[in-house]
Amino acid sequence: MLTTTISVETPSNEIKQLQQALAEFAHQRNWDQFHTPKNLAMALSGEVGEVGELLEIFQWLTPEQSQQLSPEKKQHASEEIADVMMYLLRLADKCDINVMQACQEKIQQNAEKYPISKCYGSAKKYNELN
Repeated sequence: MLTTTISVETPSNEIKQLQQALAEFAHQRNWDQFHTPKNLAMALSGEVGEVGELLEIFQWLTPEQSQQLSPEKKQHASEEIADVMMYLLRLADKCDINVMQACQEKIQQNAEKYPISKCYGSAKKYNELN
């Protein structure tokens, strides 16, 4: 049986610093009262529109074109990704979830669900693998 160990080397202090900056931004505006986990999750669901805008950037592009965005489209994609990411980081902070640890655990779970020997080069879902 092949196993995979995946290491994530992104410094978690950078994520924590970003979460602290977002918390300070909210505090300065007296928005913390509104930033409950429930409200942040609801706000994140509202970001479906932002994800839609992200999809519009890539709509009708060939796979090759989607990998070579113009500077303007890349900037637009960057802004939409940041909107979604900031809500996720703020929600994780409010729920006391260590984002790096959660991602590392999820990568390991996915490695178990998608063993290389069964999924290499396949786009099948884990329950369709032989």
